[in-house]
Order: sequence, then C-alpha cells, then structure tokens
Amino acid sequence: MRKMAASAKSRRSRKAPKRRKSGPAKKSAPAAKKPAPVPALAGVRPPPPGQGKRGERGYLAYLLRQAQAASRLTMERALADLGVTPPQFVVLTMLRAYPGLSGADLARVALLTPQTIGVIIRNLERSGAIKKTPHPVHGRVLMWTLTRRGGTLLEKCRRHVQAVERRLTAGLSVKAQATVRRWLSKIAADLSQEA
Repeated sequence: MRKMAASAKSRRSRKAPKRRKSGPAKKSAPAAKKPAPVPALAGVRPPPPGQGKRGERGYLAYLLRQAQAASRLTMERALADLGVTPPQFVVLTMLRAYPGLSGADLARVALLTPQTIGVIIRNLERSGAIKKTPHPVHGRVLMWTLTRRGGTLLEKCRRHVQAVERRLTAGLSVKAQATVRRWLSKIAADLSQEA
C-alpha cells in the first residue's frame, strides 16, 4: 500500500515539460489539389522481362542488369541446398583458378567490397573450405587457398551451376556462346579501363 501511495505521490510531483512560446501562428499554404486520375494510366503494369523496354527495345545497360539479377536469383536457388551463396561460389572458383590470392585480390576479382570478402573468408575458413598462409615477403598479407574440403564443395557447387549454365546457353550455338562471352569480357575490360 505504501508503495502505491509513494509512486502516486512521485507521479504528481513530476513537473510537466515547459512549453516553448512561439510567435503568431503562421498561415500554411493552401493544400495542393490532387491531380485527377487519368483513366488511360489507371492500373498500368510494366511488361514482363523480355518485352517492351524490358526486352530488345531496352537500353543495353538495363538489359545487362536485368539479366544479372535473374541469373543471380537462379544461382542462389541452385546453391541454396548446399548452403553456399553465389559470392562464396565465386570466391571458391577464383581460388581454384588463382590459388594464393589475398583478400584484396579476391575482392577485386569477385567484384565485392573488402568488407564483404572479409565475411566470406571468415565463413569459408570456419567451415574448413579455405586456409590461409602468410605471404613469403609481406608477412602481414595473407594468401588464401582451397582445402580438400573446399575443392569437394566447389565440385558439388559446379554441378548445380552447370544446370544454370545450360539454361543460359539454351538455343545458342557454340559459336554464338563464344561471341557472347567475348562481348561480355570486352565490355568489362573496356569499361574498367575508363574507370
């Protein structure tokens, strides 16, 4: 009972915050009228990928981004049951191709930020997929390589990714595939030189 009386008393003794005095009230601008809906535009939806500006009439840069987003989502789904993300797959792939890369080198070739690579490296090292060794000359630089476990994981991932690759190249001849690869590589090389 005493507690209730004390808490009620303390609530009463609290002062209300002081209100700041302000000058005369300012008149607000008249409310803008809402534009009348245009019946022709009501309910307009963008076309699905492959049509209109999202298809052959679209800007190349947009189409590349759209294709990359679709392929990344497909890769995520393909690798999900292995517990591997597309960026982790890229890191494993690059370490198979170029063993001994540093974290900074991995960030460059995987097209990821150094912070993201740091997280990926920690997770892959914790799972035993990669290991570090100090650089023979620059002792503070760590070189990363695949372990046997990492190589096995990469092979499992590649089987899943090859199914995605088959979908990407469906309907393209070997010559057309080579042309697309050459074109995409040239874009990356040319635009990175300008940056």
